[in-house]
Amino acid sequence: MRDLTTLLDTAVRDTLSYLRTADPDAAADLADLRRAHLTRPGVVIVGETKRGKSSLVNALLGVPGLSPVDAAVTTAAYLSFVPGTEFAARAWLPGGEEIEIDSLDEWARGKQRARRIEVTHPAPMLQYLTLLDTPGAGGLDPVHATIALDAVRRATALLFVADASAPLSQPELDFLAAATERVDAVVFALTKIDAFGQWRTIAEDNRSLLQAHAPRFAAAPWFPVSARMAELALTAGDAATRDALAVESRVPALQHALVELAGRGHQLRLANVLRAAHRDLTRLRDAAEERVTAASADAAAQAATRAERAALAARKRTESRQWTLKLNAEIQHARVAVVGQLRTRLTEVQHDYARRIDSARGEALAALPDDLDTQLQAVAAQLSARLEDTYREVAEKVLADAFDPARVSATLRHHLIAGPPRDGSGENLLIALSAGGVALIAGRGAALGAAALGVSGGLLLPVAGIGLGLAAGGYVIYRRRVHTDRRHAHTWLRDVLAEARAALTDEISGRFTDLQYALSVALDEAIERRLRELDTLIAEIDAAAAEDAAGRAKRRAAAVADRDAAASRLRQADEALLRARSLTPTPLDEEGSR
Repeated sequence: MRDLTTLLDTAVRDTLSYLRTADPDAAADLADLRRAHLTRPGVVIVGETKRGKSSLVNALLGVPGLSPVDAAVTTAAYLSFVPGTEFAARAWLPGGEEIEIDSLDEWARGKQRARRIEVTHPAPMLQYLTLLDTPGAGGLDPVHATIALDAVRRATALLFVADASAPLSQPELDFLAAATERVDAVVFALTKIDAFGQWRTIAEDNRSLLQAHAPRFAAAPWFPVSARMAELALTAGDAATRDALAVESRVPALQHALVELAGRGHQLRLANVLRAAHRDLTRLRDAAEERVTAASADAAAQAATRAERAALAARKRTESRQWTLKLNAEIQHARVAVVGQLRTRLTEVQHDYARRIDSARGEALAALPDDLDTQLQAVAAQLSARLEDTYREVAEKVLADAFDPARVSATLRHHLIAGPPRDGSGENLLIALSAGGVALIAGRGAALGAAALGVSGGLLLPVAGIGLGLAAGGYVIYRRRVHTDRRHAHTWLRDVLAEARAALTDEISGRFTDLQYALSVALDEAIERRLRELDTLIAEIDAAAAEDAAGRAKRRAAAVADRDAAASRLRQADEALLRARSLTPTPLDEEGSR
């Protein structure tokens, strides 16, 4: 194991050293990733909805019902399970606000909006590692897939959950491919084996699918398990029955494998850094190969490159209008949908509080502004979350038709962050409602903060949170004129919510204007970048053609040296990653898993 650690560490150091010269930006990203991975081992549990992830988490931790399970709902935020002396839970709201919570049920199911929920518990397994239970990822829900991919960034290893009802679907295979660009070690769990007698056939089918679509994982271990049997074992009365049910559940084998993985956390983190570097090394090798071809001044290569450039330029002329129209249509549709949801939500608030005004007495009526302030903060949090989800959906629809989102992510991020902000926008925005005017107040403590939004595994949209609440004037007006008169209270409520609706509608329009500008710039920049790359390549070919044989040989030798250097680093990474496969444990009962 020490030899493998040395091999991985050397490969990471050599890769960083090479990238610092060949691509300083990629080297900086990789160095950040290496530092970020020096954390407590964490296993992220991912998979399609209704595959039994939450039930499996409960079985692994030995705590029935800890992670909420319900076939009719989907976990809306990812849950992080960490060690502690007793049960406790905290939720992080959109924008970063942290609060203590008593029950996971409503929060985990999305009735209360949270970005992340951390659960502290004394379960024995948590002494070795952290478990992250993610939203269902795949099928027709790209938003949940994005959240799950964001959680994967924190993973030391991945536990991919499928069930025994059917072989892996194409969305599951696609998600697996995207997730494992970021993490090297993957363990598979096949759940519900007690309910499906054909689970061995399904396991073999899954191995065949991986061989065809993701050969890197064809030999990865599969652990067949029954969370239901594990739960029965935990609640059985006598020791013999408990032991028999535990063996039948096969969960102890998976527990043992995950603890074993956690013990190899340092090596796994190094392998993850190498896995992340693999794409950059491949890109640099391929770019150098293009230069080798260009240095030969080959007429066919020159013609092919010029044809590619001409086709891309023509596409820009003919399709840019179509992209603009699609972007406009998607933005308008999304804006109408979000504004509609806002109006519906505020109408519900108005009806609810109108009823409360009619029935309230004394202290309950006097406390109305405080209650409404809390309710408006919740509306703002829900709106911020909806905007983030909508940004994802719009970006995916628009960019997926044109380019790999990873190609435009840096440009898009730059234009959203560096561009001049709109008046009243920014991460410290508070919309304060006074029932007599709307004030936009800048203040670090007033905002819900800024959220980072991931799209398609590479695109980041910084979205400022929206703060919403009653200003001091709203309380003064209420207490001076309203709280002893229900008719005036109704008027006050109507005015406050009308201001909220107007202010937030304007804010929504401004946010979508920013998004439209950023996506337009990103599309244009992506095209221009590729055109510049092709122009550089054509210039290389032309320069080689203008030189004599000795000059072309010298130019080609330099390109070959660059290609060989990149290829050498890539081979070193591949060899280290191949050796790193030994870090993934195999099932204790290999025969039983087949």
